[in-house]
Amino acid sequence: MSDADEQMEVAEDQNIEDAELENASGEDDDDEPEQQENGKAKVYLPGGKLSNDEELVCDESAYIMLHQAHTGAPCLSFDIVTDPLGDDRETFPLTAYVVAGTQAARTHVNSVIVMKMSNLTRTSKQSADGEDEDDDEEVSDNEDVNEDQTPVLSSVMIKHPGCVNRLRVTMFGNSQYVASWSEMGKVHIYNINEQLAAIDDSRARKTYQQNKTGDGVKPDFTFSGHQKEGFAIDWCPTTRGMLATGDCRRDIHIWRPNDKGAWNVDQRPLVGHTDSVEDIQWSPNEANVLASCSVDKSIRIWDCRAAPAKACMLTAENAHESDVNVISWNRNEPLIASGGDDGVLQIWDLRQFQSKTPVATFKHHTDHVTTVEWHPKESTILASGGDDDQIALWDLSVEKDDGDDANDDPNLKDLPPQLLFIHQGQNEIKELHWHPQLKGVILSTAHSGFNVFRTISV
Repeated sequence: MSDADEQMEVAEDQNIEDAELENASGEDDDDEPEQQENGKAKVYLPGGKLSNDEELVCDESAYIMLHQAHTGAPCLSFDIVTDPLGDDRETFPLTAYVVAGTQAARTHVNSVIVMKMSNLTRTSKQSADGEDEDDDEEVSDNEDVNEDQTPVLSSVMIKHPGCVNRLRVTMFGNSQYVASWSEMGKVHIYNINEQLAAIDDSRARKTYQQNKTGDGVKPDFTFSGHQKEGFAIDWCPTTRGMLATGDCRRDIHIWRPNDKGAWNVDQRPLVGHTDSVEDIQWSPNEANVLASCSVDKSIRIWDCRAAPAKACMLTAENAHESDVNVISWNRNEPLIASGGDDGVLQIWDLRQFQSKTPVATFKHHTDHVTTVEWHPKESTILASGGDDDQIALWDLSVEKDDGDDANDDPNLKDLPPQLLFIHQGQNEIKELHWHPQLKGVILSTAHSGFNVFRTISV
């Protein structure tokens, strides 16, 4: 019995199935984008219709790695834990540490799940640089051809009061913390050092599960000052331990750590938004500066050193035609990407923010954009996903070549040249993150579970 099987049996006693991790490639996957035309494969675009004799098949050659994981209850928010295994890793098998929150039915217990995804093996025979590998080519000692190709998922849980609307992880001091927004209108902070240690040690993990340790874990700190539940939450990357949370009323509160191992939360909300705050992003390089987006269709830039009534520095009203759901702040350039209910992806240059005009607009998604994130190191690359069941990878540095007539497929001629790749196979995608230490790897979650993948395009 594998570790994953052991985990499932134990987890069922906790009223939720633990995740099982599996290879996602194969001919049985009917959600991936490739059709047959006259016996030859052709590209399928989301929203297209299939005839009775056509089926969608995953094109494995488009992926360097592709795996999926399933949980008993959907986990619609997650974050990636920074680990000590090194940066820019691309030698297989890979390992990733993830924290996720469940949104189970009211008759079930909800949990924060701390997970270790290990033995993530290569899916295709493509090398990391996109070149085909020779079957006779020597395989490095780190990629033994005889090794078990089964990915493994180990996990432990923390019982959580109510559904987890959204959560985010940070390293503060010598501890890893997760902040979770509960549907019950409270924000909790948990120290997850014990849970991370347990998933690295099979005996400790078994003891943790058998003793149901997670049922008795209490948050290190809880804030009950929001007037409604919310979804917006982000840890500040420049001032460790600093947090911002926004709710469905319109309020944003700033948290600052104190010397007593707790947090001081400013009871005075930032003044500006007139409707639900949907997302918050701290500046990656300017302390005390953050951005927010809202159902009121605006994006706002704040300096939280000022009084709450004067903290809003810049505003883009009517940034989208409807609710602005998500934003992402580029780590290397003064750019913010936003996605809304209108299915539009907008790119904003902060140097021109007062013009209220985005520098780029992409209308590719056919439903609400629910997640967007810039690549952590490549300043022109980003990924977006939504309720249209697709994740799109973009490279803003690509320009259309008017003299290139090589692509004569009429289905593709209207696609933006910046669109690199379309990933499918999940239903109602809610959140994606680039892994900051695994080169080119994206993790995404949806109602149908998790995907972990790297494409040949990035």
